[in-house]
Amino acid sequence: MTELNAGTLSQLPPKVAAPSYDRSRLKRGIAHFGVGNFHRAHQAFYIDRCLALPGQEDWGIVGIGLSGGERARRKAEQFRAQDCLYSLTIAPPRRENSVRVIGAQLDYLLAPEQPDEVLALLSSPALRIVTLTITEGGYHVDPHTRAFVTGHPDVAHDLAGEGAPRTVFGFVVEALARRRAAGLKPFTVVSCDNLRHNGEVARTAFVGFAKARDPELGAWIDANVSFPNSLVDRITPTVTAEDAARLNAASGLDDRIPLVAEDFTQWVIEDRFTDGRPALEQAGVQLSDEVKLWEQVKVRVLNAGHLTMAYPALLLGCREAAEAMRDPQVPVLLERFLDRVVLPLLEAPRGVDLADYKNTVLERFSNEAMHDQLTRIASDSASKVPVYFTATLKAMLAHGVDHRIPAFTLAAWSRVVQGKDDAGETFEVIEPRMDEPERRQLAAAEPDEALRIEPLRASGVAEHADFVAAFEAYRRALAQDGTRATLETLLAATAG
Repeated sequence: MTELNAGTLSQLPPKVAAPSYDRSRLKRGIAHFGVGNFHRAHQAFYIDRCLALPGQEDWGIVGIGLSGGERARRKAEQFRAQDCLYSLTIAPPRRENSVRVIGAQLDYLLAPEQPDEVLALLSSPALRIVTLTITEGGYHVDPHTRAFVTGHPDVAHDLAGEGAPRTVFGFVVEALARRRAAGLKPFTVVSCDNLRHNGEVARTAFVGFAKARDPELGAWIDANVSFPNSLVDRITPTVTAEDAARLNAASGLDDRIPLVAEDFTQWVIEDRFTDGRPALEQAGVQLSDEVKLWEQVKVRVLNAGHLTMAYPALLLGCREAAEAMRDPQVPVLLERFLDRVVLPLLEAPRGVDLADYKNTVLERFSNEAMHDQLTRIASDSASKVPVYFTATLKAMLAHGVDHRIPAFTLAAWSRVVQGKDDAGETFEVIEPRMDEPERRQLAAAEPDEALRIEPLRASGVAEHADFVAAFEAYRRALAQDGTRATLETLLAATAG
């Protein structure tokens, strides 16, 4: 097998495509916080395309990790051992896979161990864009007041100014303060997280932090830094050790950090950049003034659909998305949810047929080549549910739309957080923002109290007596009769 590093790019196996540009000529123009699989298969994929175009050498990426500990150090070592190169296998549903090496990332900095290097990078005139995948819950914006929350210990540490920054807010705002003092243009901050109005949420977070540190600096950032809204979409599964071995055996590469993604990919972004941008439109990115409509369609169809599928499927014993889509009941539930609850309440962007969009989503979920884990989809639901479901739940209640399937979905979630399927087999869904008392509240408290957990509070479902009653009936039925029988009753009741 061929080791993957800068010295072997000219010796790759025949079916592996190498970067078509000279990496030695690239400048560090983009810094990315949160280098996970999605970023590597999505944003870095698009920038890799840009770098192959003439005159785009300014836009190399430097990845930045914020976590400390042994796992974070091992990740940094893996990137550096391969000169930040990695293979991306693209897996269409009915065609042969293709493999390419992504060369867009030039370096990887571990912020807890290299804070000075991170600040020097962010303060450099060559650095013109900062991008983020810090998860839906990573912005510390209160969902009710829409204000930045300063109470987190690391945020409080950074506001106190004692020692090196610990948070993305501390690093970015300190770098912007240095650029302001030096008379340099500020960089653009681009959120690539699955959030409604993600650019506006990012503005609230960074300006809120800056104003808490220095009101004048906060006002300057608010007036001078661009935070474009963007929509991002590509299904990118977790890669287990077994997956990595399979991917490497197929590619012929000895890659420590191989990656697989579906062939579908989409990035829609507002064309609002403070100091230039790559030729994104030539790399397949859509520049649009309708990002908010696009994000509503994606979040409420694909992301909410993912959870509607994943919760009952996990309880039925499924472990992958395509397996769930082969089940006789789960796809029926999912399509009925989308057709009757979601699509009637959506406004489509120009030229978009919502039925076609829905059908594409269902086909993507059914892609047997992806091996997309349901536990990945269902994890961190305390962050996902308020983002993916709240708008639909509020509109559903306001317009009197049938609420039985969403009530069942939340009841299924109350079972999933307990980590055991109907056959007694355990599975792990990670909920970093839901503590054990809140899990118990969702699973076993009185129904109106269960629906008042923080992730559901803004939806208003706890104040709707019929929804509360339906939720409790499904929660009881799931416990007593099991998921299969409960689904049979629900689908019969909602037929026609």
